[in-house]
Amino acid sequence: MKKTLPFLFLALFVGTLVLIFIFLASSKKMIVVQEGNFAQIPLEMSAGIYQDSDCGMVIDDLRDASQIIAKDGKSWFFHDHGGFIRWLEDKNLENSIKIWVMSRDTKRWIDAKDAFYSLTDDTPMGYGFGAYEHSSIGLVTFDIMRLRMLRGETLRNPLIRKKLLNKEN
Repeated sequence: MKKTLPFLFLALFVGTLVLIFIFLASSKKMIVVQEGNFAQIPLEMSAGIYQDSDCGMVIDDLRDASQIIAKDGKSWFFHDHGGFIRWLEDKNLENSIKIWVMSRDTKRWIDAKDAFYSLTDDTPMGYGFGAYEHSSIGLVTFDIMRLRMLRGETLRNPLIRKKLLNKEN
C-alpha cells in the first residue's frame, strides 16, 4: 500500500488538472470565425472574446486588431496586422475579401488597403506595423507593408530592428 499511494496521489492530481482544463476550455467560447457578415463590414469586437486566426492567441487589445471578411460572410480576426498578411499567403481569397484594420490615430475601422503603416510600432506579435488613417512621415502604404512582412523585414528580424530603431534616434 505504501508503494502505490504516491502513484494514486499523482493520478488523482493529474486527473484533477485535466478536468480543470476541460472545464475552462468548454466554459470560455472564443470566436475564431464568425459567419453571416455578407455586407463585409467590420464587426464590433470586444477584447478577450476573439481569437487570432493566425497564431491562436486571445485578442486582448484592439489597438492593432484587423478583420478579414469574405464574400460568403465569414469573418476572421487578428491582433497584429502582420498576422493577417501571413495568414492570407496560402489562401485563395485575394479577390473576394475585404480587410479592415483598427486605426491608431482615429481609433476606427478603416480599409486596410487605404491605411498607412508604421514600421516601428509596438505590436502584439512584434512585427511593428501599426495602422493609421492619415499619412505622415515614416509611414508606408499597404503594398509596402505587405512586401516587408513577406520578406521578413519586420521588427522581429534583429538586423531590420536595429536598422529601423537606430534611424529614429
